[in-house]
Amino acid sequence: MIIRYSDFQTTEDIMLTDTEEYGATYTVRIRDRGQITIPQAVRENLAARSGDMLTLVQVGDVYVLTKKELQIPRLAEQFSAIMEEEGVTLADLLAGLEEEREAIYRERMASAG
Repeated sequence: MIIRYSDFQTTEDIMLTDTEEYGATYTVRIRDRGQITIPQAVRENLAARSGDMLTLVQVGDVYVLTKKELQIPRLAEQFSAIMEEEGVTLADLLAGLEEEREAIYRERMASAG
């Protein structure tokens, strides 16, 4: 979704524009508290529901509206893929974690005195 400011006679209106390549143009009005209603077709396209977070990114005079995705599931998938590529199991990670804890403990004890 691409959002462009248009030259309206009032500053109360903005134009939401999808280029013809993508399909549709929507005009919305900014309400008193800066709120806009996102058209149902756009919400459906974004698979956005009430309470979902959206990200609005400015690129020059163009704004891009996307659905904000939770980072944890994406990062977990990436981490799992790396583990699989490297042949590392959860047991390996836990064993390594225990070794690191012991090394940190020894370091702290040595520097403490």
